[in-house]
Amino acid sequence: MWTTNNWRISSFSGVLLACYFIPTWTIIAWKIVTSPVHWFYDRPNVSLAFYVSDYLQFAATGTVRAAWLLALGRLTVVAFFAIFLVLAFRPKVRSFGGYNEALSIALGIGSVISFAMMIMASKVGEAEALRLHATELLMMLGTIVVLALEGPTKQPAAESTAQGETLSLQEPQLVKHG
Repeated sequence: MWTTNNWRISSFSGVLLACYFIPTWTIIAWKIVTSPVHWFYDRPNVSLAFYVSDYLQFAATGTVRAAWLLALGRLTVVAFFAIFLVLAFRPKVRSFGGYNEALSIALGIGSVISFAMMIMASKVGEAEALRLHATELLMMLGTIVVLALEGPTKQPAAESTAQGETLSLQEPQLVKHG
């Protein structure tokens, strides 16, 4: 059953980000895996490709390895976004708030990748790639800010125990007055 009573703003923002990053970064990574030299010089990757070849002066094998490392990083972010989506749409998991860790990891790794690519794009003079990576970074940073301002999820209130029932070890053992 679909209920919206325990969804948070960070959950909606995370779902929207996952809907963008999962298909986009999967396609980019898959293109790199299938043809690393050709697709490494595509717009989303061109800043790293130029930086690796111009500033670090890698040979062809080093450039291919850098392309595969970028694809692995992007697929790692995609995997954590996918885990977040699976956990976010499970009502029992969502009620305990245990799904934000996957979102936090995806945002952390993705922000580092986008920030590094943005810096490299500015170094090599790729304005379009710079705008792309800056936009992706700002989307992720916005969700990070929302996550930080919302704070941790409150645990659901424990069911009150009736007379004669024993309290579990995790419930506070308070004396009932009245």
